[in-house]
Parts: sequence; structure tokens; C-alpha cells
Amino acid sequence: DLAIDVPDHGKVVVDIGYGGTFYAFLSAEQLGLDVCSSKTRDLVNAASAVTEAVKKQFKLHHPESEDLAFLYGTILTDGKDAFSEEPTTNICVFADEQVDRSPTGSGVTARIALQYHKGLIQLNQTRTFRSSTTGSLFTGKAVKATKFGDYNAVIVEVSGEAFYTGTATFTVEEEDPLKHGFLFK
Repeated sequence: DLAIDVPDHGKVVVDIGYGGTFYAFLSAEQLGLDVCSSKTRDLVNAASAVTEAVKKQFKLHHPESEDLAFLYGTILTDGKDAFSEEPTTNICVFADEQVDRSPTGSGVTARIALQYHKGLIQLNQTRTFRSSTTGSLFTGKAVKATKFGDYNAVIVEVSGEAFYTGTATFTVEEEDPLKHGFLFK
């Protein structure tokens, strides 16, 4: 429930959740959009504006590593956060205005944690998440309450279907003086 002023959109209320990385969450409706029917470019532009506004107006903290205390992106939702057997739809806009083809594993993890924290779902209630761009589905459920540093947290299970898109082979030559890598000072 963090109030953020987003240029060209005004004040919106976002939730910040962590599921391996930090995301801002809000319903697309707050931005005058519909996550299921608005043009993807409009959703991307709005989500990117939210990401930039959050970065400027709110400092994130990670309980173990400040290197992880950054906002990776914004996930616009259909606003259907309370438990339901029906899928809830979202679009994840991350990094440099990239759009995930899936509902996003780390995003589903963070969204489940938020829903649990807000009392909208209980442990072991499975939610289905749909990508607004491709229609692909993931499921997620909070399976155990715990603590992470000083924060209340949950362990989340996420599942979905994935496909190989490529393979790589790395070769290390014995005479390579940098074969074990290097560090910048």
C-alpha cells in the first residue's frame, strides 16, 4: 500500500513484493488500462513509468544483501488478488522494458507472498496465474510461513510448463590463464 506519484498517471498505490527479486504490483485499472485488452505497448509504457517512479520515491532494503535491493520491474494485474479458483492475469515488465512470456516465476512467488501477507489466501491454496501476452499458465501456493531477516515471509511453490530454447557448450583450454575467471578491483 505504497502511494507513488507516476508522471502522466497521477497517484497510484503499489505493493512491493520479493520473490527472488523485487517487483512493484498494481492493477492496470489504476493506470486507466485493462491488463487483458489494452495494447501491450500501452501496458509496457505504463509499467515502466511505475518502475521509474518507485525507484525515485522509495528505497528498497534486502535483509541479507543491499546489492539485491533494487526494483527489477512492475507487474500489472487484473486486480483479482483474493483467492479464487479462476485464473488471475498479469503482465510482467522487467529490466529494460522486456515482457515476460510467462506469468513470471519470481513474480508469481512475490505475488503469492503479498496475497498471503494481506490475508487474501491461506497456506496451501493454489492460485493460477495467466500471462496477458501469451496466455501461458503458472500455479503457485504458499506452503510454509517463515521469517527472512526481520520480515515475515512464506515459502512458495510455483509450477508451470517450460520448453528448451537452446543449449550451450563451454570449453576451457588448459593453457588459458583466465580459465577460472577474474575479478575487477
